[in-house]
Amino acid sequence: MNKMFRIVVALVLFASTLALLGGIGQAQESSEQPALAQPPVSASAAAPAPDTEAARIFRGYQIAPVPLHLRGLNRDLVGLGSYIVNAQAACNDCHTNPSYAPGGDPYKGQPKKINAEHYLAGGQAFGPFISRNLTPEGSKGYPAGLTFPQFKQVMRTGIDLEHEHPQLGPLLQVMPWPVYQNMSDRDLQAIYEYLRSIPHAEPGT
Repeated sequence: MNKMFRIVVALVLFASTLALLGGIGQAQESSEQPALAQPPVSASAAAPAPDTEAARIFRGYQIAPVPLHLRGLNRDLVGLGSYIVNAQAACNDCHTNPSYAPGGDPYKGQPKKINAEHYLAGGQAFGPFISRNLTPEGSKGYPAGLTFPQFKQVMRTGIDLEHEHPQLGPLLQVMPWPVYQNMSDRDLQAIYEYLRSIPHAEPGT
């Protein structure tokens, strides 16, 4: 009886050890996953049905001009935000300086290539007004240094929270916030989530 008991105990311990080693291996593999990731969108991938939100999300990932940091973010909102920013709202035209990379200016008949190095980092001059840096700032990576409630307030009301031109009043000039204020809350959340995912950049010259 004692011999049989010892055999059973030994088998149980052996099985437990194998399970523990397997768990450790899985944890190590998980910890090695990169923080920087972007869902691959290949030409052979099956596209969603047209004219759906899923199709806009799919297209958003296709046209994003920079690598996206997706860990901890809502991937559907990131893709939708990319679609709005890069295919509808024309944010690059004002918030990237210059908007296109050398040899990639479509207005000169060149194949379009976004200026990824300074993407959405601001610095474009419109008279006395300079477009703002929309890329993530600080340890928390807030776009333009704004929390989402602050970002939503700016988009809805045009309030200039940085008070850069007090002589002209409290509202942002040049930026078409009177148009953007009509966006849905989900669209604004998507834009914000996308801006959280792009790399920080400094303005070009």
